Amino acid sequence: MLQPAEIQQRFSQIQQTINQAEEVTRNDQGAPDDIRDCIQKIAHEMPAAERAMRSNDQSRIIECIDRLEEMGDDAKRMVRSSQPSPQVASVVTRVHDVLSDLKHQLH
Repeated sequence: MLQPAEIQQRFSQIQQTINQAEEVTRNDQGAPDDIRDCIQKIAHEMPAAERAMRSNDQSRIIECIDRLEEMGDDAKRMVRSSQPSPQVASVVTRVHDVLSDLKHQLH
């Protein structure tokens, strides 16, 4: 099981990755709306996730990361079906991977 400081560090990396994904999908005129919307939904969940992280309540943290990872799964599926630009595909894959990795380390 990860220690709280490790979880917080990983969460900071996730936040940076999501911020990059928001920027890329916002600036890429060809980015499909469903992918852009999905990344926005993930970004909108981040304040709640941050509150969960600060609470140090392990079950709450796991629940929150699980929910974010499911959204990451959705975004990755959308990438496969819509074939966006390589930049969008890459950043969405990174979002999914960092969320999935943390989820698996928490379980």
